[in-house]
Amino acid sequence: MANDVKIENLDQVAVRFSGDSGDGMQLAGNIFSTISATVGNSISTFPDYPADIRAPQGSLTGVSGFQVHIGAEKVYTPGDLCDVLVAMNAAALKTQYKYAKPNATIIIDTDSFQKGDLEKAQFATEDPLAEMGIDKDRVIACSITQMVKDCLADSGMDVKSILKCRNMFALGLVCYLFDRDLNIAFNFLKEKFAKKPGVAEANIKVIQAGYDFGANTHSSAANVYRIETKSKEPGRYMDITGNKATAYGLIAAAEKAGLRLYLGSYPITPATDVLHELSKHKSLGVTTVQCEDEIAGCASALGASFAGALAATSTSGPGICLKSEAMNLAVIMELPLVVIDVQRGGPATGLPTKSEQTDLLQVLFGRNGETPMPVIAATSPTDCFDSAYAACKMALEHMTPVVFMSDAYIANGSGAFKLPNLADYPAINPPYVPEEMKGTWTPYMRNSEDVRYWAVPGREGFTHILGGLEKDSKTGAISTNPENHDLMCRLRQSKIDKIPVPDVKVEGDADDADLLIVGFGGTYGHLHAAMDEMRAAGKKVALAHFTYINPLPKNTAAVLKKYKKVVVAEQNLGQFAAFLRMKVDGFVPAQYNEVKGQPFVVSELVEAFNKLISK
Repeated sequence: MANDVKIENLDQVAVRFSGDSGDGMQLAGNIFSTISATVGNSISTFPDYPADIRAPQGSLTGVSGFQVHIGAEKVYTPGDLCDVLVAMNAAALKTQYKYAKPNATIIIDTDSFQKGDLEKAQFATEDPLAEMGIDKDRVIACSITQMVKDCLADSGMDVKSILKCRNMFALGLVCYLFDRDLNIAFNFLKEKFAKKPGVAEANIKVIQAGYDFGANTHSSAANVYRIETKSKEPGRYMDITGNKATAYGLIAAAEKAGLRLYLGSYPITPATDVLHELSKHKSLGVTTVQCEDEIAGCASALGASFAGALAATSTSGPGICLKSEAMNLAVIMELPLVVIDVQRGGPATGLPTKSEQTDLLQVLFGRNGETPMPVIAATSPTDCFDSAYAACKMALEHMTPVVFMSDAYIANGSGAFKLPNLADYPAINPPYVPEEMKGTWTPYMRNSEDVRYWAVPGREGFTHILGGLEKDSKTGAISTNPENHDLMCRLRQSKIDKIPVPDVKVEGDADDADLLIVGFGGTYGHLHAAMDEMRAAGKKVALAHFTYINPLPKNTAAVLKKYKKVVVAEQNLGQFAAFLRMKVDGFVPAQYNEVKGQPFVVSELVEAFNKLISK
């Protein structure tokens, strides 16, 4: 950074990278968030990409975006609107400008704003800035494409390969604007392209060129800012996505339990990255199988569970529909299984790359018969680690399938993750059948918590058969006895009801709130940010956010009935509110519901909640 450049300190800033699906906006955003997390900033990211495999270049439907919110202190959302918008082509400017603040800095590649580009983006004039009412003083207009070509003219790369580096120029310019250390980006690229050092070198050269462009031009729109972390907890940090954190949580639980980890899966957006990540860790005893379909993925995991592994299967809503039969089988066989549901927009194929919370009632009740199943919903990308670990512990210790719920927003989003110490995590103790029961044990004998004992095949004297037909509680033989079936249904329900879960925590004005906000899963950050904004304006507001859905925390009824006004906010048409009404006598909350495939907008939440308080 030049000595004569004035640097202004900020508490937080949001940057949105946008361009064609092939412009590498997700990579640029990921690198920038990694740099920010590495220096200790709090971050929250939101990848927003189309479902098209490859939309026509320059088309409005093919725009891909990545927003990252950086804070000196804790940030809970990617931000409603961005402070800096990178628009790599005319279509990106047309579709993404609505996500920019009125005074946002706009970075555009003028080479992608030619007449043909403007026509594809459906601009009526040849002056898109004037047409959209954008003040040109806020725009950094630079010939990115041509400068990248000039930068790599001697690289020996073909034009197509050179153009793939354009995103790195934009990244370098943004790194200049926020006084970022390029060495972190350089190391990231060297690792990513370790087998292609020429590609890494070219991208590094272009990042430096973008940084130098910012340093040498000193555009009036290009003020330089710094976000200094105000409170740092010592430790090693990394930028981690929710799907990667989920994979690491499964590995940690397997290590803690002393078991091999097996994942049977079938690729589906937005859950596939869990399979991809786990497939890299064979050295840790992880076995992954990409099966021929969703049914086989779940059924193979159930077989691995019977054989004594920590077994999991990953999918999204459409896959849960297909897995339901094998999930049912896991309930009646009483075998541990972790079912990962990364929710997306539905119904049917719906919105493959967008996010909702519309699978809740499906995972709670979407099976035939009495099939109680624990449900845990992660609240953030980094919380996916702890919640996945908790799901594994619950499945193994209570001999039951457990649904771990994530969603596209937190699965693809990322946060600054402090690397955990596994020794700090609770032990995982499966209920293995005691050796002294040899000769008298039958498959459905239970401990004091109504959990059946686990006999892993291969133990002499504990040969047994499990299956989908109801079994006698005492002998384990097939039984159609009415009283026995009633007993077995009650026992399977009882062991779920007895699972200990932490109390739900009330944040904010817990003692005297005029409004209690209730949510679950991935909406935590937005609801927390809305509460903070309202409290800063003098309102008495509290938040009760649920991670444990089934069984509910023991203090649920007491919390929900304490406040005169309660609103349940969720990204569906009222599924969690309906479940709470079913479980808590006399509970009739207000509801805030959206099914847009997009995260909540904090300003809209605040407006709606303020109206509830004023009624």
